[in-house]
Order: sequence, then structure tokens, then C-alpha cells
Amino acid sequence: MQKLYFLIFILFFTLVVQSQITPNRPSGANQGFDISQRDTIKDDIMVEIQLSGKTHYTDYKMISYNNDTTYFDTTLTIKKDYKFNYLRKDNFELLPFHNQGQTFNHLAYDFSEVSLFPEMGNRAMHFNYYEVTDINYYKVPTPTSELAYRTGLQQGQFLDALLTFNTSKRHNMSIAYKGMRSLGKYRNALTSHGNMRFTYTYQSKNDAYTLKSHITAQDLKNDQNGGLPELSLAYFEDKDPNFSDRDRLETNFTDATSMLRGNRYYLNHDYKIWQSYDSVQQRKSYLKVGHILNYERKHYYYTQSAANDLFGDSFASSVNDKLDYVTSSNEAFVALKSPIVLGEVKFKTSYFNYNYGYKSAAFLKKKLIPSSLDGNSVSVGGAWQTHFKKFNINAEAATTLSGDFVGNFVKASASFKQDSLFTFKGTFLTNSKSPNLNFLLNQSNYINFNWSENLKNESTRSLLFDLKSDKLLNASAQITQIDNYTYFSDIAQPLQADKTINYLKLKVSKEIHVGKFALDNTIMYQKVAQGSSVFRVPELVTRNSLYFSDHLFKGNPLYLQTGVTLKYFTEYNAHSYNPVLSEFHIQNDQKIGGYPVLDFFINAQIQRTRLYLKAEHFNSSFGKTANYYAAPNYPYRDFVVRFGLVWNFFI
Repeated sequence: MQKLYFLIFILFFTLVVQSQITPNRPSGANQGFDISQRDTIKDDIMVEIQLSGKTHYTDYKMISYNNDTTYFDTTLTIKKDYKFNYLRKDNFELLPFHNQGQTFNHLAYDFSEVSLFPEMGNRAMHFNYYEVTDINYYKVPTPTSELAYRTGLQQGQFLDALLTFNTSKRHNMSIAYKGMRSLGKYRNALTSHGNMRFTYTYQSKNDAYTLKSHITAQDLKNDQNGGLPELSLAYFEDKDPNFSDRDRLETNFTDATSMLRGNRYYLNHDYKIWQSYDSVQQRKSYLKVGHILNYERKHYYYTQSAANDLFGDSFASSVNDKLDYVTSSNEAFVALKSPIVLGEVKFKTSYFNYNYGYKSAAFLKKKLIPSSLDGNSVSVGGAWQTHFKKFNINAEAATTLSGDFVGNFVKASASFKQDSLFTFKGTFLTNSKSPNLNFLLNQSNYINFNWSENLKNESTRSLLFDLKSDKLLNASAQITQIDNYTYFSDIAQPLQADKTINYLKLKVSKEIHVGKFALDNTIMYQKVAQGSSVFRVPELVTRNSLYFSDHLFKGNPLYLQTGVTLKYFTEYNAHSYNPVLSEFHIQNDQKIGGYPVLDFFINAQIQRTRLYLKAEHFNSSFGKTANYYAAPNYPYRDFVVRFGLVWNFFI
């Protein structure tokens, strides 16, 4: 199926990409489109661009799920280097496993999002899964594309290709495919992922009707080896030269595979019953009604040709677990924006239907394990947002009225912007909802991984503060309390903490320039005042990049950036990985961390092409022992050289 999606994309791309032109842009240091300024104009008040034969870089718009608008960024910065991975996100708070496409361990947690309903679970397989909020929409004057490529580990690479175009000023389409395959250095560590995304947007001529929609088809497959057994760990840590080829090390098993598949159909549209525009005050007023449809099917598989006693007894000699999860939600809303109400007020109601389950029920140890959890819920909510001088205020609340899952949330934020000097934002939120569904119900051929639990709602209360300033520094603080924190025990059984978790996270980043040299620093401090026996994070995480950058050759055709990045976190009892559940669970046997990782990089830009060459973890050969891990029994990657590029076309 992945190959079919990729073939369709290549054929479509070939038909459209026939020539390349260079849009007008300011003469910046990096000869690219500069995204340093963020346009917060919402989609409902966008003014159509009148083109006069030439285009400007601000005409090439990307619109997020929240309707925040940015531009295609073709500059080369150190922040781009941090995002050049298969997730294409800065993974500062994540610890990757050795092969790209595998999962991540957590170095920190974020509680800035709220929701009413629990997720599916199997969270270790979802890092590369595009959720609704991950999809961008576009508005471009000419066909625009982006190609991102990076080599993998042993016989593999990843390619993320995007093509978007406006058939008219009001219609936009985009198609994108991210494919990845990487064998890895250890046995049975192959990853093979495919993410197809298609979007369509429409805005009527009088701005009365707007529509955003997307379709995704995703197929994420990971071979699982269960980590290294005790003897292989000894060879690894002693740096035995006979096992420098990691494929010679035994792994706990070589016959297991986990897979996550998903298809989603999303539609968000609204109609303005009444609208007016005050040209003097530059304010728009309207009354609109809208509807959001989200239908999604997910399937999780874990197969193993021979059951392994590492996970206990099994019902059968082989393992073939399959989970299906189908959801559909319909939301209707009405929104009024007027100077009378000082902003936009929205009221909404939604109907949510779900079916999470297995083929049949099971009876184990005199306890019935049902085949499924299914039902529906009705909820209501509202939102308010306004702008007053230098202040922005947003508030949102929702609660369920009926259904098996009871939940509610309140989220309010206020931000203040002092010209170009700084922006300060404060947020308060409280959220109560059910734990993820695989905490409530799980079936497997492994006997120990069958349960049906009746758990309390998790309740989260957070205060968040953010300061952003190019001239001063960027800083954030998160203070969180969690009641009924739900986790997997050291034998991978669902449990809830009997004490309130108190979690503090402070993060500061600052880039210092001296001539053509720069030092970019990000430091994070964390403290778990109560509940550290089950909620575990390293106390200190840091990333520091020292680099040189300059234009080379006459006429500035090449922009070069080269340096070293140091990554480090203090020792802690990191969670252990369970491939059957695709989840992490607590353990008390091994600490990881306290080891620096050094990467040397050479990045370059030629017009709108960015080239990346990186020697990852070049200090792995230092010292007499190896003590670098991504999780207990799972070594972090050794020294490896990776190459990649990002290339934009504006046709």
C-alpha cells in the first residue's frame, strides 16, 4: 500500500513540476524566505492577494489547524538543524532509539493541551503519526513544493515530499507523502513508515463560506527485537572489538513486528450568515455557523512467530494480537464576532462515537475480559477570544453531558506583546478525562497482558508561562499537578498513583553571537516534588551548539554553517520499553544518562536548497566502556555519518 501511495504521488508531482521560477524576496543573509515574523491574521479575515505579475515571499502561506499563518521558510538557521530528523520537529525533550523510525523515550512531558476523550493508547507507535493538529493547509500564488531527504541507518532513507497549488485564488490543494525505511544496526530493527496527506481548502468570493478538509492514510511498521540480553549488554558495554558490528550481537528475539495503520477523513466548514467590515476601525463583524466532521479508523498489530518467555506464558505458540479503534465526531457551532462582545464568542456542541475492541471476549482467572469498549458521548462548550491594544485573551471550556466517558476542561490564556522587544503569555488549564483506552482494556496472546479495569479520571491542573524575546531570551515555566496519574508498572500492568504528582519544568534558551561565531544554549530543569517513584524525568537536560557561519565565495552563492552540538541529561531511572503494548513502563533496575553526546555538523545553503552533513555521536569511541542508552537494554546509536537536504521549488 505504501508503494502505491508513493507511486501516485510521484506521477502527480511529475505532471505539475515542469519549471522553476524565483519569487521576489528581500535580500536576506541566507538568501531565503525569512519566517522570523509570524502573521497571526486568522483565516476568516484574510485579504486575497492581488498579484501583478510578480510574487513576494509573504504570498506563500501555510495555515495551521488553529488558523495561524506563517510563510514557507527557506532560510538556514541552527533551529533548522534541530528539526532535521524524520519527525521534522525539534526533539529536545525526547530521547530517540538507535534507528530512525523507532520510538522515543521521554526526557520531559507537556501538559499544555486539553481534551474531553481518552486516546487509543499504544503511544510509542504514535510519534510519527499525523494527528488533526499536525496538518497544515496552504495558500500560494504559484505551485510550490518541498523535498526533504535524509539517509538512514543501513540500507535506508527517508523522503518527505510536498506539492501544493491554488487552482484559483479561492481553491487550494496539496498532496504530501513521507516514506521512510531504515534497516538499523542491530538485528530485527527494521522500520518502514508511510504517511500520505491530502488537503483541500476553499473560500468563497465574498468570504461567506470557508472550507478546510484533509485525508490521511498512514502505515507505520517496526520490527521489534526486545533489546539486548545480559551477555550482549556486557559485550556492548565492554566495547568488545568482536562485536563492533552490532548485527553480531544477540537480541532477545528476532521474529516480532508491531504495526499501526490509520485512515482519517476531516472536514471543517462554516458559513457567515451576516458580516460587515468597518474600514475606519479596521474591524470585521460576523455571525457564522459551522460544522466539523472527523472520522478515523486505526488498527494496531503485534505479531511474533514464537512466543517468548520474556513476557510470560502465552495462550498459543505464536502471537497475533490485533486491535481496532474507530471514532467519529460531529461538532456544530455558532460564532459571533462584534465590537459589542469585544471579540469572538463561540458556542458548540458535539457528538462523539467510538468502538475500541478485539475479535472476541475472553475469560481469564474467573474474570471476563470483554471484547470491546463502545458507546457515544454528547458534549457542549464555548470559547472567547479578543484583542485589546497589546493584549490577546483566549478562553475555552467544555464538558460532557452524557455517555460512558465523563470529562471536562477549562483553558484560559492572556498574552502581552511589547512591540518587537518581547511577548509574555500566561496560561491556566484544568482537565479531567479518562485514561487512555489500553489502560482500561487490553487483550493479547500473552496471558499477563489481558485486563479489564475500571479506573478513575485523570485530573490535570497546570500553570504555564512563556517569554519570547530575540533580544533578551526565551523562557518557559510549567507547574502541573496530576491526580490519579495512570501508568504501567514494572510488570506492565495498569496502575494509578495514590498521591498527587507535583511537576515543575523550567526551560531557558538563548543564542549569543560574537562576530561570525554563535553559541546556542537550551537548558531545562525539572523537579518532581511528589510522586517521583512513578513519574520520572531527568533533573537537568541541556543542548549547546557552538558554530561558525558565513557566506563563501564572491557574490555570496554559498552560506556555510559548521560546528558542534553537545546534548546531555542527568542520570535517572528511565522508563523501560514494552514492544507488545508499544508502551513504556517504570523500572528500578537501571539508570541511564549522565553521558554527553557530541555531534559535528556542516550545513550549507545554495539559494533555496539546504544541505546537511552530520557526524552523529562522534565521541562514542571515547573511553573504555559504553554507557549510552535510549532505554534499559536498548543502546543509543553509535557514531554514524548522515547526509540530507531540503529543497523548495516555486514554479
